[in-house]
Amino acid sequence: MQMSLALLGKRRFLPLFVTQFLGAFNDNLFKTAMVLFVVYNVYSDPQKEEQFSGIATGLFILPFFLLSALSGQLADAHDKAKIIRLVKTAEIGIMLVGAAGIYTQNIPVMLAALLAMGIHSTFFGPIKYAVLPQHLPPEEVLGGTGLIEAGTYIAILAGTIVAGVISANAAAVMVVVVAVFGWFSGREVPPAPPIGTPDPIDYNIFRASYRIVYATMHIRRLFLAIISISFFWTIGSVLFVQFPPLVKNVLTADKAVASLFLAIFSVGIAIGSVAINRLLKGEVSARYAPASVLVMGAFVLAFHVVAKGWEIDGSGQLFDLRGFIMHDSAIPLVACLLGVAIAGGMFVVPLYAFLTTTVPKSETARTVAANNLVNAGCMAAGSGMAIGLSALGVSAVDQFLMTAAMCVVSAWLAWKLHKACD
Repeated sequence: MQMSLALLGKRRFLPLFVTQFLGAFNDNLFKTAMVLFVVYNVYSDPQKEEQFSGIATGLFILPFFLLSALSGQLADAHDKAKIIRLVKTAEIGIMLVGAAGIYTQNIPVMLAALLAMGIHSTFFGPIKYAVLPQHLPPEEVLGGTGLIEAGTYIAILAGTIVAGVISANAAAVMVVVVAVFGWFSGREVPPAPPIGTPDPIDYNIFRASYRIVYATMHIRRLFLAIISISFFWTIGSVLFVQFPPLVKNVLTADKAVASLFLAIFSVGIAIGSVAINRLLKGEVSARYAPASVLVMGAFVLAFHVVAKGWEIDGSGQLFDLRGFIMHDSAIPLVACLLGVAIAGGMFVVPLYAFLTTTVPKSETARTVAANNLVNAGCMAAGSGMAIGLSALGVSAVDQFLMTAAMCVVSAWLAWKLHKACD
């Protein structure tokens, strides 16, 4: 733990950490501000609210599905630090468009900016993990991965909270300011040139996607790790789609409570990310992953039970944050949500470290990109299932039963990975 935190004082790690933190903060400040604005100010139909939340999630992850192969090839073929600087420059322009959409309350412009931020994150995603084995010795990679993951979810927490408590116009200004700070921190990331002779880049995104997934997924240990991570993010996508409409329509609470839910989920994963590094003492291993995801599923079931029994006051008014906290079932509900998130963080962090330490350094970005592509497909499927079930009349609360069942499948896959590799 102390060794991991010491990395925050090193130039080989700190600028990357800060750049990732600011990017994750901005993504979630913008996305959460947009979704909360639409859910609470535009629609008054639970089905439409759930569908919009799902569409926003789907738009953000679509570029991961289409462009991950290209982003992985570019990251392995060029200096990763230079790509970071280009991506961070683009973020400033994207956030100017997003700010204009928020100011004018123009939903298509906001969605266009959200799609562009998805493209930005697609090209940055492989780098944040693939650069670690170049800048860190093997014994520090798990710690560095844990800090990146923890920092990401603390950033999500911060962005989510801020989106719930400031005005839309203030959010528009802040996303541009944060993008500028991200540009400055990105300039400080040390060089990470390509290793060896890079393969020619295939710009046909469909052919490249097939090739990069095939080249990775036919290796059994990578297949099991990627599918396990993908199931986790499928579960996460369903939860994030359902949180805002569930808070409004089931718990009858305002947008500050919706932000609180997203924030609790984020900080819980950060706690789990640090905790698993302490348990494993720097070793890259999946031995705790099956138990972690089963515990996650148990907390999902408990969350379902508490939410199903939630009692409203009948006044027709939405609970504010204080009113929600004073509700008899609030503490059990929050405890269940925190348990879901902590167990989830303990499950997923070692698997990311596994991806970047079991392949040659010259292939790490493409391996992470293949993982991101499969993750994106599974997340899109999860969002689609949530939208489809909502259209069929399945409530947000009852959809948590589906996520609990998916945790069992994830545990089985993680067990097979543990037996194959540890």
